[in-house]
Amino acid sequence: MTRILVLWLLCGASALAQAAGIQIHYALVSGDNDPHWPYIQALLLLACAEEGQHCELLAARDMNQGRAMEQMLRPDGRVDLFWGMTSRERERKLLPVRVPLDKGLIGWRVMLINADRPQLLKDVKTTAQLAQLRAGQGQDWPDTQILQQAGLPVATSADYPNLFSMLRQRRYDYFPRSVIEVRQELASPFGKGLALDPYLLLHYPTAFYFFVSPKRPELARMLRQGLEKGVADGGFEQLFRAFNGEHLRELKLSARTIIELPNPLLPEATPLARRELWFHP
Repeated sequence: MTRILVLWLLCGASALAQAAGIQIHYALVSGDNDPHWPYIQALLLLACAEEGQHCELLAARDMNQGRAMEQMLRPDGRVDLFWGMTSRERERKLLPVRVPLDKGLIGWRVMLINADRPQLLKDVKTTAQLAQLRAGQGQDWPDTQILQQAGLPVATSADYPNLFSMLRQRRYDYFPRSVIEVRQELASPFGKGLALDPYLLLHYPTAFYFFVSPKRPELARMLRQGLEKGVADGGFEQLFRAFNGEHLRELKLSARTIIELPNPLLPEATPLARRELWFHP
């Protein structure tokens, strides 16, 4: 894939939206400030372009991941697709497109903390030590179960923006965020009064997929074929580096203490053996 095509993918959403083609009603589950959306949009357009399709991307707002799933399963539901972490339940109910959109970065977690507690995690080296503090997570996120089953206390909220105010109010101690989310979140109004912990890195194996409504098998097939072509011709890797390379370097992951957590929710069909699909720090 040429650089010209990559640039077109990054800035061509509005042009594509004006052309007749495949309509994709996606759930914007984290609201208009979803830190994933610019990269996800580029990947959707990449998959469409690789398949020679014009795709009209239409947002369904004001719903969390649980409600998006409900809409996707209803015969009259108005949502075709959302993106999120995989789990056995999601793969059983929906159509997973098993190309990890973030090359597994969603399972590499750095911590947001209150800015007035910069040394909070400096001496934490083990899961047992981390269990003396409380994490915050979304009520319907698979991450919540992963942390809880590792013995880590978790405070939850059904409302994504509310998690940031809960942290400022010290209703919990740290907010594990993926390395692809945290920079945009800190720079947004949500990040007011918060800081990035420089000491700790959590990791659990997981994948961030497109999930498609069972009513749209042709859409799932098109996205899978398009992303696989992007992997094969290098377009996928170019987008991954364009969106993620700089902030991965800034986070200095190799200098952090890594705590590995098991992921009991990881489906057996996860393509862990395909090395080209995963990030390797």
